[in-house]
Amino acid sequence: MDTSFTSVDQPEDAKQNIRLMKKALREEIGDVEGLFEQVRAKIVGELKAARTEEQQQGSAWPEVSLQEIAAGRVSEETRNYIRRRGCVVVRQTFNREQALGWDKSMLDYLDANDFDGVYQGPGDNFFGSLDASRPEIYPVYWSPAQMEARQSDAMAQTQAFLNRLWKLESAGIRWFEPDVNIIYPDRIRRRLPGTTSKGLGAHTDSGALERWLLPAYQKVFRKIFSNRFNEYDPWDAAWRTDVYEYQAGTTTKCSAFRTFQGWTALSDMQVGQGLLHVVPVPEAMAYLLLRPLLKDVPEEELCGVAPGKVLPVSEKWHPELIQGLCSIPSLQAGDSVWWHCDVIHSVAPVENQQGWGNVMYIPAAPLCDKNAVCAAAVAQALASGESPADFPQEDYEVTWKGRFTSEKLNANGRRSLGLE
Repeated sequence: MDTSFTSVDQPEDAKQNIRLMKKALREEIGDVEGLFEQVRAKIVGELKAARTEEQQQGSAWPEVSLQEIAAGRVSEETRNYIRRRGCVVVRQTFNREQALGWDKSMLDYLDANDFDGVYQGPGDNFFGSLDASRPEIYPVYWSPAQMEARQSDAMAQTQAFLNRLWKLESAGIRWFEPDVNIIYPDRIRRRLPGTTSKGLGAHTDSGALERWLLPAYQKVFRKIFSNRFNEYDPWDAAWRTDVYEYQAGTTTKCSAFRTFQGWTALSDMQVGQGLLHVVPVPEAMAYLLLRPLLKDVPEEELCGVAPGKVLPVSEKWHPELIQGLCSIPSLQAGDSVWWHCDVIHSVAPVENQQGWGNVMYIPAAPLCDKNAVCAAAVAQALASGESPADFPQEDYEVTWKGRFTSEKLNANGRRSLGLE
């Protein structure tokens, strides 16, 4: 089946590709309704189990500590639990005082360069029609705090542990090197005490239309699209590193393969204060992929998916998934949270937030051919202080005082950017 998307800029081309793709998938699957019911039953059962864990333990999120990771003391039972839930909290990835110090240094960096005076507002509309509050995301990439965390031994150990949860070799190919991660620079979030926020609607990243129409994704999801859901493994890395995202206008995209998305807390956070939620079942992607093939969805639609935007998850089309969203537990500054690249996630609304809600976004992006190309571009952006290529070219930091520079990279940082 070849339903490659030839144009994302012409709506009628997109609609025609969607119609053709649906026809081809239905022919390949056969009993679409029966397959969807099989998937739905599996996902609903796992979400019920997650809710039970939440009630009994306070959270459905697995937890480990950096000390356990560093000492090699994470049991296979715990690793399988992480695989089952598709998410994990790594306690004290960084010492709490160090994280709080980074938070202060971040504010000093912004103030020293008059960020409030020069900021011109968000540079993209990547989240499309998702329900979202006034932006709290700062397009800052090269602060000393961010770069020190990215190139630290603690982050390298955590990322390697997470990467090794994946099946690295299949089809006679080793898909990535788990123990070397590129630096993928992302932004920061600063949410002030007293904030009232609508949060951010449920979605997935790493491609939307691409998940149906891109040949590499058709291979990734081949067990689903050939009605062999029982054989589907969301942790099989096969062909994941061949995936790219369609370019559509100037919106944000990710040119790296991320095994896990993640962020590190720079402040203490309590449950109920606008925290991250996920649908803790990585196989839920099958529900999203099959839902548009059912008879109640217009033939040219994919349940709200649009070119150049994230993949939305809604009460209208995916009510059971929305009901399955589970909050991260309370966090201390220095804890990090991670979720599989297919996992549905959202940010809960909050009214009059108690305390700060500050994070820096750092994913796990293991070395592979795709990520090596990305790393070379990152190295160039670091040298100039420009915004990374995956983000709007706002370039605030080019002339900023105190910016992290290439000369300050340690051995981890140089290796991560292909400089040694």
